[in-house]
Amino acid sequence: MKTFLSGASCAVLATAAVTTIVAVTGIAQAGEFDGITIEAKLIGGQQYEALYARIPEWEAATGAKVDIISKKNHFELDKEFKSDIAARTTDWCVGSNHSSFASQYASLYTDLNGFIGKDVVDEFVQANIKAATFDGKLVMLPRAQFDVSALYYQKDLYEDAARAKAFEVKYGYPLAVPETWAQVKDQAIFFADPPNFYGTQYAGKDEAIVGRYYEMVVAEGGQLFNDDFSPAFNSDAGKRALQWFVDLYDARAVPAGTTNYLWDDLGNGFASGTIGLNLDWPGWAGFFNDPTASKVAGNVGVAPAPKGSAGIRTGWSGFHGFSVTEDCAHKEAAASLVEFLTNENSQKLESSAGPLPSRTAVWDYISEQAKDDPYRAEVLAAFKETAATAFAVPPTSLWIEATNLIYPELQAAILGDKTVDEALADAAEAVDDLMQEEGVY
Repeated sequence: MKTFLSGASCAVLATAAVTTIVAVTGIAQAGEFDGITIEAKLIGGQQYEALYARIPEWEAATGAKVDIISKKNHFELDKEFKSDIAARTTDWCVGSNHSSFASQYASLYTDLNGFIGKDVVDEFVQANIKAATFDGKLVMLPRAQFDVSALYYQKDLYEDAARAKAFEVKYGYPLAVPETWAQVKDQAIFFADPPNFYGTQYAGKDEAIVGRYYEMVVAEGGQLFNDDFSPAFNSDAGKRALQWFVDLYDARAVPAGTTNYLWDDLGNGFASGTIGLNLDWPGWAGFFNDPTASKVAGNVGVAPAPKGSAGIRTGWSGFHGFSVTEDCAHKEAAASLVEFLTNENSQKLESSAGPLPSRTAVWDYISEQAKDDPYRAEVLAAFKETAATAFAVPPTSLWIEATNLIYPELQAAILGDKTVDEALADAAEAVDDLMQEEGVY
């Protein structure tokens, strides 16, 4: 994939960004934060690292230093944050945050409205700002990592006439890029040649598998929770959704280790050339089509997320951001860093590799840039269509706790330790107990 920014234009953006931070954050002069060190706990991973390379620009503009004291995935960060809250060791300053996790941290993070100007906040997609606001507190500023998943696939799987004929003979319909999850299952089983090649894969633990299950339940016409947050997934729709995961595992159409996979495993798996169809996030788009990193570069197609039997497209979505702790001793400097990492130039840089921005102007920018890049245009079109019907996680602070109860039961069904009915009944009972214990109903 061609990047949107040449080395020269990146340098221009970097220079502009240093000027912008001084103007936008109200820094009266260079070096205002001399001698201050901001400790940060940030998400790590291939698709997130390019942005962090800009931190020295902020340091040069402000005189402050950034010490990244932890860099992990969000599941591990979540455990660390909760441990810090319990131990009262939350005097580090900047943390990566996510819309799926943010509601748990009411006491951890400060209200950015007191440090970020309204004119700046107004430049973001307001639906994201609304989702980052709890009880009137803006607890995080979104970065260019708006997440909803589309279907990546290896194009040559659909270009072989003999394969297409064999598929139609077996399944009774033409082989084409799937539009439904039933078709994905058929094709994944058909393409699979374990242990050399697998039709598809899925994240199989933690919130990741529950999120995927959640969107499949919706696509099947059901819901995960009722309006009062009592469990609703032990239903016909919930059973159909879980059976989809079970059938693929039983058919060996997914890798045997898929129940231990998280996002980096999926991304690296598809890039290895051993996976045919891969539901994944926009941040991987550039990586998948980069010949220096991916064996499928030049052979990647991208389509909107398929639909379930209810005619509803899967669309579990969220977004990443940065927050400032209440116990930070240097909130103004920390907020300045957060603003810099989410400003227009930072979002242009992140979006150049595929992630979707959370600033309105940057959406316009990347759409214009994509006109001369067929792959990028295909990526944007697929994610734009999927995003049109996207939906967030249920709005409860107990989301992660509930997923921690649900995912072992989903795994038990996938691995054959329980039937689908048994697994969902046990998961629903555990979630019901949680909600009652927490006084939800």
